[in-house]
Amino acid sequence: MTARKTTATPPAAAVAVDAHWAATRARLQALTRPVLKLTICDDEDAKRAATTARYVEQQAKNAAELDPEDQAAQAAHQAAAAALADAQAALDAVSIPLRFQALDRKTYKALLAAHPPTEEQAEEGYDFNLDTLGPVLIAASSLDGITEEDAQTYLDTWATAEATKLLDTAFGVQRAERMDLGKG
Repeated sequence: MTARKTTATPPAAAVAVDAHWAATRARLQALTRPVLKLTICDDEDAKRAATTARYVEQQAKNAAELDPEDQAAQAAHQAAAAALADAQAALDAVSIPLRFQALDRKTYKALLAAHPPTEEQAEEGYDFNLDTLGPVLIAASSLDGITEEDAQTYLDTWATAEATKLLDTAFGVQRAERMDLGKG
């Protein structure tokens, strides 16, 4: 899924007030929807090795920064950085990354409306039926081709924490913010 792009000409009044408006508008129209990645790895040894390598590299970096003239500290940092790169590559090789992209607002709202809460869920304050919406949202927002059937299988068979994380990622990307209401 890609973001819709339009090529309308900016209003002349806006361009007259702000000469940069056309460029700003073009950048806004070129924005893509947010993407979140969920990485799954069941190789505890690879995760532990990467964590240890990250710690060793940080310690070596700190030592190297304390004394930039210390050649041994600099060499130790370089060796630790190389070991971290190797450990990260090994972790990446055994990991499964899943990517999810936010749906456009109308599609997301339509999905929510198509999955109204049960009476019990409504009483608990839910605006939608998580049981029916979950697999549909996971499939709709997946950039990796997860089907509704795949999603339902994962939600039914994975450990509760892992299934919850999968759901949280599919819902979380819908609420991802890339804005900052900075000082004017």
